[in-house]
Amino acid sequence: MADNKDKKVLNVPHLRFPEFTEEWKRKRFKDVCNITTGNKNTQDKSDDGIYPFYVRSQIVERINSWTFDGEAILTAGDGVGVGKVFHYSTGKIGVHQRVYILSDFKCDGKYLYSYFAGNFYNRVKRMSAKNSVDSVRMEMIADMPISLPSNEEQKKIGHLLALLDERIATQNKVIEKLESLIKGLNNSLYYRYGDGIRTSFAGLGYSYSGLSGKSAMDFGKGKPFITYLNVYSNNVVNDNDYQYVQIDEGEKQNVVQYGDVLFTLSSETPEEVGIGSVYLGQDEVYLNSFCFGIHIVNEELAYSPYISYYVSSTPFRKFIYPFAQGSTRFNLCKADFEKACITLPSLDNQKRIHSVLNSVAMKISTERAMLEQYVTQKQYLLRQMFI
Repeated sequence: MADNKDKKVLNVPHLRFPEFTEEWKRKRFKDVCNITTGNKNTQDKSDDGIYPFYVRSQIVERINSWTFDGEAILTAGDGVGVGKVFHYSTGKIGVHQRVYILSDFKCDGKYLYSYFAGNFYNRVKRMSAKNSVDSVRMEMIADMPISLPSNEEQKKIGHLLALLDERIATQNKVIEKLESLIKGLNNSLYYRYGDGIRTSFAGLGYSYSGLSGKSAMDFGKGKPFITYLNVYSNNVVNDNDYQYVQIDEGEKQNVVQYGDVLFTLSSETPEEVGIGSVYLGQDEVYLNSFCFGIHIVNEELAYSPYISYYVSSTPFRKFIYPFAQGSTRFNLCKADFEKACITLPSLDNQKRIHSVLNSVAMKISTERAMLEQYVTQKQYLLRQMFI
């Protein structure tokens, strides 16, 4: 790659292939492609349809009739996918009526796709009068500026970024497979070793409730405070799960200790968000009133890392969800949870199960770190190889 940062050549990117030196030309999207919309409705989809069906999300549905045949770029015209959902396609496809179709390219399609997907969201944000973007107007795409190198340089850039996109897609599939594996193991291993000692959670140790009475005005200073647990990443606390709050000295009994199992008791829906979210304590933090902690005292009976996986398993969730009460917000009574009876395998088998699950979890963590590196690499190239 050639670095052009110090060269006084106009209208060229910072980073480019060394065999290319000519200046790039300025165009608009309406100069290099045709822009239309689809003609299908969501109810037209069919699970066993013949053709791919592009709707306003990253999920590609199926359909039995087609809208367009050829090379195309698709993006959502409204909804939460505005500026975030992009597809590159060839062949016959069905397209939702609120999805834009870019076609008939007078430049390299993969080059245009990479530029569009990397820059369009910021454009629609700037052109929207609100913080959120509800819909895309035709001129937002048609008048979008783009700088074009020669056809050969376009193809090389487009091919490089397409290879990186394929690697990112493959990495996502690797992570999905591993997540499916750990979920399957998490659900099945308990049946294999579920012939041990019958006990309640109260018999394992003591539990403690989170702090109540803390308002949003308290956040932003003080000590780390878990406001909620993320059901989509059990045993992981993300940065946005933490807030900071001023804690009184008399509230030290709510401090999470290392190895404590944290469990969410309240959420807007019992299954999709919140109730049943689990975190194995690693740091000294405080909980809000929607969470509570279990401190294992009887260490000869229970291994807390095993318990953290067990309470996140599907069999346990199905057992505990019926106890959730509420209409607009679902709540699980701490007393009901403490009385819940479970069957524990021997301590040695608990450690074996945890070792298997934890090895897969560590592999998932490694693969996610690799994915982040690939995404970071792509973002860097998008910033440096385009104008």
